[in-house]
Amino acid sequence: MTVEKCIVVEGRADFLKIVPIFKEEVAIICTRGTISEEALIELVEPYEDCELFTLFDADDSGGKLRKLMNRVYSEATHLYIPKTYIEVEKTPRKILANILKAAKFEIHEQYLV
Repeated sequence: MTVEKCIVVEGRADFLKIVPIFKEEVAIICTRGTISEEALIELVEPYEDCELFTLFDADDSGGKLRKLMNRVYSEATHLYIPKTYIEVEKTPRKILANILKAAKFEIHEQYLV
């Protein structure tokens, strides 16, 4: 089965928070925080044929990564968590599931209740 969607997150905790939500196969790439343009290209290049998404924290670090993604991969769709949670890993799965469902990801229904 070919992966059609790829989502870029900041760290391992973000990965662990969202991975069980997906009902479909999705490539999840962790930047591990601050990253150079070259390192980002190296991480994302194998998935350039996929539909690209980002899910970053609502803080300065997340904002910098979003700007970098815009510069390098302007076609990426940016998903946003409510600013009240600040970090993806602190956002309840129910909220994340609704964000991902709105972006047309197939998700496990149990996370919507």
